[in-house]
Amino acid sequence: MAETELSEEQKRILDTMTGYEKAAVLMLSLNEEDAAKVFRHLEPKEVQKLGMTMAQISDFSHERVNAVHRCFINDIQKHSSIGLDASGFIKDVLVQALGEDKASNLVEQIIMGSGAHGLDSLKWMDARQVASIIQNEHPQIQTIVLSYLEPEQSAEILSQFPEPVRLDLIMRIADLEEVQPAALQELNEIMEKQFAGSAGAQAAKMGGLKAAASIMNYLDTNIEGPLMDAIRETDEEISQQIQDLMFVFENLIDVDDRGVQTLLREVPGELLQKALKGCEDALKEKFFKNMSKRSAEMLKEDLQAMGPIRISDVEAAQKEILTIARRLADAGEIMLSAGNDNFV
Repeated sequence: MAETELSEEQKRILDTMTGYEKAAVLMLSLNEEDAAKVFRHLEPKEVQKLGMTMAQISDFSHERVNAVHRCFINDIQKHSSIGLDASGFIKDVLVQALGEDKASNLVEQIIMGSGAHGLDSLKWMDARQVASIIQNEHPQIQTIVLSYLEPEQSAEILSQFPEPVRLDLIMRIADLEEVQPAALQELNEIMEKQFAGSAGAQAAKMGGLKAAASIMNYLDTNIEGPLMDAIRETDEEISQQIQDLMFVFENLIDVDDRGVQTLLREVPGELLQKALKGCEDALKEKFFKNMSKRSAEMLKEDLQAMGPIRISDVEAAQKEILTIARRLADAGEIMLSAGNDNFV
């Protein structure tokens, strides 16, 4: 079947939508069984974000739905298969997205059959829940848990602890290299006693400077700054090594043009405008040259007409774009690098 050209109106509609909004419209177009099959192949954070978007989306106009469907069909025709990786399904998101009644059967079929046990069961929990569970454990156990989980979730958990504890844990994570199978099995068993299930032992290389840098990348700016200052006061060398490995907004200038174009398709215009406020001209030009001439001119005009904006708002927008960039990097769609090291 030949690819169908999108109309100008459809292109305009798609340009106003984020990737998660497009995915949410598509998922809500499916029946429960098919939607469940897709959810099964997503990572916990992806399911959470997609489910929340599904719950919040309200515009289901014929034009919008049709534009998303046409875009999806065109994308399918460009590829021989769709690579959905990993596993997972999150109960709370399904309830929010589909309602308690509709979600109940899916939860039983997918969550209970997915085999999330031991440490893996923490991946499905809210950051406050995990922090509450591990707050009275030995710091070394807390360190292993934070090193085991995804950096974004670990950053949220770390944010729940007092400042001195954050510093101690991030320094321990930076020093950690690997965990012996017996220690990991013992920790799994501790988690099993709380949540029931069975877990297997596995040798794991975790922690280290890169893990610490990845967690730091996901912290809110108001937490990241003071924590980095505290690390610097404690050990200047480790502080510099962590900073060298961190990927910051300015590093986007080193992403290749194709990667920037991919990123731009996922970033709402208003968010980009806010993030570029006060940035170096070279970084702005990096984005301008990877946009259509009309879009670039409009963005330049908007930036010039934009009034004063709080630095915290700019930093928050930049963090949000970096989160999108990391998701794309994790999916293999773009390559990020920090310093001389690959971020992913």
